[in-house]
Amino acid sequence: MSQTNQRSVVIVMIEDDQGHARLIEKNVRRAGVNNEIRHFADGTSALAFLQSDEVQANGPMLILLDLNLPDMTGIDILGVLKSHERLKRAPVIVLTTTDDKVEIQRCYDLGCNVYITKPVDYETFATAIRQLGLFLSVMQVPDA
Repeated sequence: MSQTNQRSVVIVMIEDDQGHARLIEKNVRRAGVNNEIRHFADGTSALAFLQSDEVQANGPMLILLDLNLPDMTGIDILGVLKSHERLKRAPVIVLTTTDDKVEIQRCYDLGCNVYITKPVDYETFATAIRQLGLFLSVMQVPDA
């Protein structure tokens, strides 16, 4: 595969709290990840973007998902993502204030890759992002 086919992984952050969004972005940058971050404050606009032709035509992405959103739950979004033919392989990190064991298990059952409770412990988050960064750097974009 030639370098020209390599596309940078876009990070899609679905987080309604602006303070948390800034903190997450700061931590992503501190972990040495410089990928583009597209921020959405609600599930409706995030899903519209993720299911758009623009995304379908572009390469891989990583999704940072809050569970508590104003218009729908992150669980609902996770269900949509993992049942979508093109999006189901996208890695999802759930970042939320909920440490309910049932909720955590539901996220893993639906296919999330990492579940991190806010307030985010920087080291845990940085390690998860770095591991995903390594994963993303070897992810291959399927040919159209």
